[in-house]
Amino acid sequence: MKRKIYDRLLDWKRNSAGKTAVLIDGARRVGKSYVANLFAKQEYRSYIIIDFGNAPKEILDLFMNESFDLEFFFAKLSSFYSVKLYDRDSLIVFDEVQQFPRARQLVKYLVADGRYDYLETGSLIRLKKNTQDIIIPSEEEHIEMFPMDFEEFLWASGDEVTVPLIRKCFAEKQPLGQAVHRKIMNDFRQYILVGGMPQSVLAYLDGKNFAASDAAKRRILHLYRDDISKFASGYEEKVYAVFDEIPGQLSKKEKKYTLASIDKNARFRSYEDSFIWLNEAMVVNLCFNSLDPNVGLALTSDHATQKCYMADTGLLVTLAFMDKSYAENEFYKAVLFDKLNINEGMIMENIVAQMLRMNGHKLYFYSRSDASHRENHIEIDFLITENRKICPIEVKSADYRSHASLDKFQKKFSSKTGEPYILYPKDLMRKNDIWHLPLYMAMCL
Repeated sequence: MKRKIYDRLLDWKRNSAGKTAVLIDGARRVGKSYVANLFAKQEYRSYIIIDFGNAPKEILDLFMNESFDLEFFFAKLSSFYSVKLYDRDSLIVFDEVQQFPRARQLVKYLVADGRYDYLETGSLIRLKKNTQDIIIPSEEEHIEMFPMDFEEFLWASGDEVTVPLIRKCFAEKQPLGQAVHRKIMNDFRQYILVGGMPQSVLAYLDGKNFAASDAAKRRILHLYRDDISKFASGYEEKVYAVFDEIPGQLSKKEKKYTLASIDKNARFRSYEDSFIWLNEAMVVNLCFNSLDPNVGLALTSDHATQKCYMADTGLLVTLAFMDKSYAENEFYKAVLFDKLNINEGMIMENIVAQMLRMNGHKLYFYSRSDASHRENHIEIDFLITENRKICPIEVKSADYRSHASLDKFQKKFSSKTGEPYILYPKDLMRKNDIWHLPLYMAMCL
């Protein structure tokens, strides 16, 4: 399947010219190994792929005990894999490098040697357990890899014309027209349900099979739970609790994560590492409350008040009904037939969070409660920065009645507020000086 990250790897190869290695960091099953293999095959005269999740003892010993003599090191590596290496035209891939941190530390010296190019892939790469006792090489360039976005999903379906049209209409602020919009929303709903994990997409596209897609997502979720037990040793029960509670937290009207639902005596400081673990594993997208957007989003973010979205909305759809069969999952019918109620609207907010994160945004929201003065109560789903201005974003249903919080936010932060947006299931329009964009145009922000 065609992935956008491939072009970024081409840019790295061209611009780096062997002066750095590149590390692809992403959640498990997001497609890192596939892209690394394809890139190696198509862009180099020869390549060696070392899978440290299943590397033979001879290779591990080579890295541990014989890397001081690089001439001998490369000769043995070439002989073991029966691959001839060519100066400046061979790639050596360290797949699942988090399993063997010593190889990652060696990158500094391999890059300095300059003979070959080096590509690393890793999951859970930023966890302390996978970086302790090694010196992180400054010669690494990091590329984050996310699940397939909506355009990549359409590419896999054979559609390469829809997203350029979406971007053109967004740039010109022109509606697509009801017939085209209806068709795109139908495709977008399929994307929401299937998600962007490649195994799920492949399973679905083989006959538009939601059941096969759901089975693939269940396997991935079980894999994530296995990773928690393996890599969050000592506090895995808290990570399980936070992870399993995500659908319940997002189903609330105000989607801030409330630890009291796990344990009435729970405090953020005792669960903070659990959120950090899930975020570092790129399983979730954390969204923090910015207390004063006048000052800046990051500078005033309250990490104790946060929303916790799944990094892949398709996985959220399955996680929400993990204890039931695919046939009992109400989201599939509700999303396909546009029958979402207010609680199930969490799916739409999650997909917007996912698309903003894929576009490079850190996620922030604004929440201010004042029980005695209701006019001061404000809830804004997302805040992004455009041209040094803060743009508030609200995610709404098709038949929403008002946008009081958006109006109050613009008034309160008038000097810093840029273009406000409402993302909803209908076609593009401008109403009450607010751009109303179809949900799929979140990719354009």
